[in-house]
Amino acid sequence: MERETQFQEKEPKNDIIEGRNAVIEALRSGRAIDKIFIARGDVDRTLGHIASSAREKGIVVVEADRRKLDFMSQTHAHQGVVALAAVREYCELADILAAARGKNEAPFVIVCDEISDPHNLGAIIRSAECAGAHGVVIPKRRSAGLTAIVDKASAGAAEHMAIARVPNISAALKELKNEGLWIYGTAADGKNGLWTTDLTGPVALVIGSEGDGMSRLVRENCDFILSLPMKGRIGSLNASTAAAVTMYEVLRQRSM
Repeated sequence: MERETQFQEKEPKNDIIEGRNAVIEALRSGRAIDKIFIARGDVDRTLGHIASSAREKGIVVVEADRRKLDFMSQTHAHQGVVALAAVREYCELADILAAARGKNEAPFVIVCDEISDPHNLGAIIRSAECAGAHGVVIPKRRSAGLTAIVDKASAGAAEHMAIARVPNISAALKELKNEGLWIYGTAADGKNGLWTTDLTGPVALVIGSEGDGMSRLVRENCDFILSLPMKGRIGSLNASTAAAVTMYEVLRQRSM
């Protein structure tokens, strides 16, 4: 199991499923679940069954202090397990590409490499929907999921945007390459200027994490590294702001 010790923002009620029977039924029904928190050190057989069932479905299972579970709980009777559910179903990577084909458009995909702040992810989804992207890709681990906070931050755009959740971003980029997409990363030291790079073809735009940017393996899978022109004393933009600027350059070029 992953280990998590820091407290995070309290989630709205419609994100939370708590209690052993409720979580078991949610898993049985196939409901989209982002993450399951299990009380650290609890060796109860039922909790073990929940953890193993979740892993079989590819759901991230995290060991957490009971204080964290108490903090997350809305009923104050979590029985050692809390599930964080997605507000809607995720799609497959192939569904995003199919949506582009259905519109007879070159694919335009936004790939988020470990965007952990739900407000940033929501803002990126909002910009993606407004700029005409066909879908957003996020990783299962070390990333915000499609929670109510993300939905709210997207101003409802998450209800209209195809969002795929993949086990591995590098593998997803390779799959997109095989489908003919060019992979464009974003970084302050990028060698390709945003205004001078052709973005009119099939594009996958990679947005790195808030603190560290793109991971090494993800960067190695990029065909081009874009840089934004910076005139001020600050050397970089917030991840969601940089994403919006870059997405709208794609839209501008495609609209010419």
